[in-house]
Amino acid sequence: MTRKELIKNIKQRRSFLCVGLDTDLAKIPDHLLGSTDPMFEFNKAIIDATAPYCVAYKPNTAFYECQGIQGWQTLEKTVAYLKEKYPSHLIIADAKRGDIGNTSKMYAATFFEQMNVDAVTVAPYMGQDSVTPFLEYTGKWVVLLDLTSNKGSHDFQFFTDSDGMPLWERVLRVSAEWAGDDQMMYVVGATQGSMFQEIRRVAPTSFLLVPGVGAQGGSLEEVCRYGMTDECGLLVNSSRGIIYASKGTDFAEAAEAEARKLQTVMAGQLDKAGI
Repeated sequence: MTRKELIKNIKQRRSFLCVGLDTDLAKIPDHLLGSTDPMFEFNKAIIDATAPYCVAYKPNTAFYECQGIQGWQTLEKTVAYLKEKYPSHLIIADAKRGDIGNTSKMYAATFFEQMNVDAVTVAPYMGQDSVTPFLEYTGKWVVLLDLTSNKGSHDFQFFTDSDGMPLWERVLRVSAEWAGDDQMMYVVGATQGSMFQEIRRVAPTSFLLVPGVGAQGGSLEEVCRYGMTDECGLLVNSSRGIIYASKGTDFAEAAEAEARKLQTVMAGQLDKAGI
């Protein structure tokens, strides 16, 4: 999916919502557990319920990998279902990969060739040669970790070097030399609040994938106030707040209601920005 196509989808759906498919077998409704593949049945129902209100889905691969081969099969089936039924939705594999070049090449092939997702989250710690194998795929996105929403983000990401530049800013500036904003996005947590002003100072046009809204306490309005561009430039992710809105037989309806609420707020923010 190109940047132009993503922006078009945002404008058409009046939404920049990304639904996180962090599907935990221990948390899905009990009535699904008797099916052959309960995680897939859960995902399929969530997707069908929320697709009108979002532009992207982000399965976190850890929730599938921990189930062994069955989990990988569920992930592949989920991606295939999205590709077949909702081809205009961006699919982001939240895998946080990143290793020496030849290993990253294999990771890139896993997600861009075998699974055929549109984007993958990548850790930048090992530098350029760990990221560039992912950038060799036309029409695919790298979503680089930059300023995350977890408490431990302060352990390293705000470390200032001898030039007075924090690590998160160094990541933005250096990685911008590897690819343009038509291929590189950045993860910036919603809990970082007004730091979005600083992010936009360094990366004024890049798309930002923003986790942390909802269960982690991030403010959607604050993210938009400081981080929205004239082309939106945001994909705001919500996982637990949507997919686990109910554990009853009405789980899909509850997820739809939560997604609709967020979409309504997002539509208002887009209108306010003149998008």
